[in-house]
Amino acid sequence: MTEPSRTVEIERKFDVDPETPLPNWDAIPGVDAVTEGEVRALDARYLDTVDGTLSRSGVALRRRTGGPDAGWHLKGPREGDGRLELGWPLGEGDALPDAIADMIARWTTEPLTPLARIENDRVAYLLTGPDGVVAEFVDDHVRATDLRTGTQREWREWEMELGPAAPTDAAGRTTFFLAVQTAVFAAGGRHSASGSKLARALGF
Repeated sequence: MTEPSRTVEIERKFDVDPETPLPNWDAIPGVDAVTEGEVRALDARYLDTVDGTLSRSGVALRRRTGGPDAGWHLKGPREGDGRLELGWPLGEGDALPDAIADMIARWTTEPLTPLARIENDRVAYLLTGPDGVVAEFVDDHVRATDLRTGTQREWREWEMELGPAAPTDAAGRTTFFLAVQTAVFAAGGRHSASGSKLARALGF
């Protein structure tokens, strides 16, 4: 298997009602255009040990189809304002690839079991500036199933993730995300009640 892709994910999440209109991004620093929305149908299955060893370590492992980054994704524990995400191609079948098993051995070598299924109707927008993509904004309509209990949950959320042309200094990022928050709150959004889709799928 090829070496994984590596991305440091720096984002903010917001809860939003089903009929809330999209925010207006005119006042976001460094942004001069927003692309048309790209529709993505995402379907992810999250794996963990029976007693949730990965989750307790702040780690999430999923196999996701749909979208430009379909594949296996391993999100490590949060470090500061970011979180390292490793990605591998889907490959053949849905068995855990050896390379990923080796990677998660630092946390567990126990058998993994399906933990949750998260289906997501996503519309993605790129916020661009003179130097390229400043951030990606996604509007997510989520259907989640806790595979341990069969409990189903649905919600809508927004995420804004920094892109390659985003501010690299802490002050610039703070200013950017404060402007995003102002636009989101003006549209009717609010702070996210949960730290991740997986946590929300499991009732946390």
